Amino acid sequence: MSNNNAVGLPVGRGLLYLIVAGVAWGTAGAAASLVYRASDMGPVALSFWRCAGGLLLLLALRPRRRHPRPRPGGHAGRPAAREALGSKVLRIGLTGLGLAVFQTAYFAAVEATGLAVATVVTLGAGPVLIALGARLAMGERLGRGGSTAVVGALTGLGVLVLGGGGATVRPWGVVLAVLSAAGYSAMTLLTRWWGRDGRGDGSGTTAWTFAVTTVCLLPLGLAEGLVPHTVEPVRLLALLAYVAAVPTALAYALFFAGAAVVRSATVSVIMLLEPVCAAVLAVGLLGERLTPATLAGTLLMLGSVTGLAVAEARAAGAERLAAAEEPLLV
Repeated sequence: MSNNNAVGLPVGRGLLYLIVAGVAWGTAGAAASLVYRASDMGPVALSFWRCAGGLLLLLALRPRRRHPRPRPGGHAGRPAAREALGSKVLRIGLTGLGLAVFQTAYFAAVEATGLAVATVVTLGAGPVLIALGARLAMGERLGRGGSTAVVGALTGLGVLVLGGGGATVRPWGVVLAVLSAAGYSAMTLLTRWWGRDGRGDGSGTTAWTFAVTTVCLLPLGLAEGLVPHTVEPVRLLALLAYVAAVPTALAYALFFAGAAVVRSATVSVIMLLEPVCAAVLAVGLLGERLTPATLAGTLLMLGSVTGLAVAEARAAGAERLAAAEEPLLV
């Protein structure tokens, strides 16, 4: 509750922000598929233009900071602790690198194995890798629910790879999706690691992260070719503008704002809107087909993510109960 006052955002509005962000992220893969159909643009170039365009929008729409006025008879408020320059550079650099891997590998997976499978594998494996990384790096216990979720997610991956038809699931595309999930997980774990002492991810840090990602992708994009060949330049520009604006600048801004006031278990559940939205678009808009094996793997992986969210919610409830009873025991 205290962070709500600090951020100044009601929990209800934070939930709405997360819902919009999840739906917006779910449209990124469909837009990428339409870009591939309208031109010969590759996944690295698409990821570069997405980050570069998102960065320009974030900088253009970033509100100017104003010094808080002192209240009558009071103080202007305690300023946040300043972060050492070296630590900030390292944090932003590693986060930007993780974001570059996350987005580029995801777009490559969409190109290799289709939108629905790429999104489900990325979004399903991500929370599992985060749980494993948190256990190994920060000593956070998975518990019975977390262990069950890991087994379910790995089973889902096996069903997707071994049980899908050749036209629906391609192993190389699944590998790229898992790599994307690894980049997302590393970015999330690093943010959590550096955020344990209260250092949050503000709009300025988000913009700098996109700047680092853009720089990392520039040489790879030049090698692949940043300017694609197309017979529909207006349509291609409109798609690129949409990718930069909606599932990038808007979605990331809403996500960070909402995640600051909503429990992480709830955030994980709400973010399941992304693969659901992506799968609906893949079937309804792009004409992709979900085989029984793909559907089974999808349900296993989404069930695993839900299991992780339930386990985290129970752990958070137990911690709150213990904190409420502690003063009575003293």
